[in-house]
Amino acid sequence: MKAELLLKERLIQSDNSFVELIVWRIPVSLAGSQHIFQYRLAFVVKGVCVLRYDNEAGKGDHKNIEGAEYPYSFTTPQQLLADFWHDVDHWRTNHE
Repeated sequence: MKAELLLKERLIQSDNSFVELIVWRIPVSLAGSQHIFQYRLAFVVKGVCVLRYDNEAGKGDHKNIEGAEYPYSFTTPQQLLADFWHDVDHWRTNHE
């Protein structure tokens, strides 16, 4: 089985911000992850990535908020997107 691109979108949020969502189904889980998805979800404001969820090989599932890294417990792609959008909304509420 080859990797299958499930989602690839760039969504403009404002004049100076956008969200980029990329999710793949992969044949074998990445080192540090216990599932068959590879993802990178990013919220970029004024050219700076202020929020990112990803599962870089070897690091496993985690999120970065303004440069600080936190573990993330992946369950499903749907929950991943819900958690990410929740954090985007939270960041926007506290910074805009």
